[in-house]
Amino acid sequence: MAGIRAGSKLSVSAGRVELFAGIDLPHFLCPALLSSTRSLTRFKASSRALQTPSQRSQTRCLSILPRAAAVKDYSRFENRVPELPQRCAGCGSFSQTSDATAPGFYTLTRRSVEAYLQGEAKGLAKGQSVDAHALESALGRVDGTVLDSLKTQAVVPAQNIADPVCDRCHKLKHHHSGQSIQHPSIQSIQDTILESPHKYNHIYHVVDAADFPMSLVPGLYQLLHLTPQRSMNRRSKTGRFYHGKKTEISFIITRSDLLAPVKAQVDSLMPRLVEILRDALGSLGKDVRLGNVRCVSARRDWWTKDLKEDIWERGGGGWMVGKVNVGKSSLFASVFPKGRRGAAHQVPSFSTPTSKPIMDTALGKYDSSLGVTGLLDPLTLLPPAVEEVDYPAMPLVHPLPGTTASPIRVPFGGGKGELIDLPGLARGDLELHVQEPHRLSLVMRSRVVPEQQVIKPGQSLLLGGFIRITPVGPECTILGYAFTPISSHLTSTEKAIGIQTQSLETGVENISVTGTGEKIKSAGTFQLKWDVTKQRSGPITASDAAGITADRLPYCILSTDILIEGCGWVELVCQVRKRQLEPSGVLGGNGNDDSNSLEQASANVNWPEVEVFSPDGKFIASRRPLNGWLNGGPKKPNSNVKGRPRKSMKGAKKRMKTAMREASR
Repeated sequence: MAGIRAGSKLSVSAGRVELFAGIDLPHFLCPALLSSTRSLTRFKASSRALQTPSQRSQTRCLSILPRAAAVKDYSRFENRVPELPQRCAGCGSFSQTSDATAPGFYTLTRRSVEAYLQGEAKGLAKGQSVDAHALESALGRVDGTVLDSLKTQAVVPAQNIADPVCDRCHKLKHHHSGQSIQHPSIQSIQDTILESPHKYNHIYHVVDAADFPMSLVPGLYQLLHLTPQRSMNRRSKTGRFYHGKKTEISFIITRSDLLAPVKAQVDSLMPRLVEILRDALGSLGKDVRLGNVRCVSARRDWWTKDLKEDIWERGGGGWMVGKVNVGKSSLFASVFPKGRRGAAHQVPSFSTPTSKPIMDTALGKYDSSLGVTGLLDPLTLLPPAVEEVDYPAMPLVHPLPGTTASPIRVPFGGGKGELIDLPGLARGDLELHVQEPHRLSLVMRSRVVPEQQVIKPGQSLLLGGFIRITPVGPECTILGYAFTPISSHLTSTEKAIGIQTQSLETGVENISVTGTGEKIKSAGTFQLKWDVTKQRSGPITASDAAGITADRLPYCILSTDILIEGCGWVELVCQVRKRQLEPSGVLGGNGNDDSNSLEQASANVNWPEVEVFSPDGKFIASRRPLNGWLNGGPKKPNSNVKGRPRKSMKGAKKRMKTAMREASR
């Protein structure tokens, strides 16, 4: 049999690969050739639809490499189309080779990129690729009748090669080094969603549980023309169309495993989380149902299956909207409905375009991101649709703020819908005030079990050496629990001021950059005004113990949560006598405590207060307490656990005497 020459042209027909030189081989002997020809055909169709000479100069478009420069060895059968993927699967940016500092840059000498360009199968080790001489010698030792019988067997599909990620994603994943991108504005997010080709869209507003609700995007309803929340009125409408599109919203509180160690405990916190969200929405949160609030955990797989089924049943366009480092990409990978491309469904209403976009020839669907000529529009914000696969590559997950550089569109269900991961909005510049080696430590990755700090009058609590919490009242003793990844330190107020302003050299570490001490300002005074007496009184108010109601107690226990943006929270608890809270004119002349009148005149109550100092007086807020210490505090020692009681010895002496009498007979 004649040898297969390097550079020979190929054609595919009737389950065989034919060389123009006259050799006819079945697919199972050369799967690399089959995948090469299929890739070549797909590339010819897609390159005409995506590339023009006027767009090759733009860094946003796909960078085309010379064929001779990309393919080093033409003698190998695994040589495929020597072009980079159109977009990076990790960050969503367009592939380019011009700017090494920008996202989407590919180094052609990187091992994974070379393997992709040369078409090396992922399962083959280096130096084990099959060349023409090896294939020729193998075919020469096989009987012709055996080859004829093998031609009728089923073809084994060639092994797919995973698309490589760009250099920025590669360094973030393996070396934890990289720079954040410029965060988009809410206006650009609005313009991106308005370009949606779907008639039915759903916004998944992802909010972080660590600093909930500081990561809530204000004014999202007015900007995105969302369907208003259903009011308490039973006749309220369920939906509304704007400009031929219906866009609804769901609030997803992600990373809920940071709140409590057990799923049932987080379930019990849902009513309080809804009330916190209602307070954060302001006037929009009054008299609405808020039945679209979900609490999930991608790390522990809490309620992700329910959200995945909801995304699958809803179809259409699903948009992940939120600030940076709230867990959008990790949630995206957990709730995306994988492996359902061939499922039976009805497509018509979910992907109906509202205008007349151009047909995407690669997918056979309409795509508004393609211009009138069928080419990529450089002015559009929404990238073109990608080819649907059962198990696509998921976005990169990393604690660096701004990992996702561009919208990532991943379709599912054979055209039923798609899920889009949008870049995160700016969350704050707290990391700019922290030394670079400690910036990644600001993100709470797992649940923190804090120590109880007793803050007495004249003392302050330091967090990371640059955030200070100081009680205002001279007679107030406060218990503090720092649910933060940065260390906490309790010291005198005078010493804490010196450490925070970087004017005192001590053994306490200050992770802020040089010069931050001059920018320290008061972030405000926060009141401990939420009553947690019933939760913290123990057996005094328990119904199966003393059973005393909280109104009859001469004291009350007050609490609040001090939030640090993107970092965590500090739970503060204080026990005070009710007479100390007495405002003028609230209590009657008989001196009896009246909790109802205290609630009515809460603005005049002398609540315990703390003052928080932070860089530029920012990054601090407060919320209702979630009782993190009671739900997720340290485990009780085993010495408190009662063991099995001693076996009853009743009648043992009598049985022993009876046995002795019988033995003496």
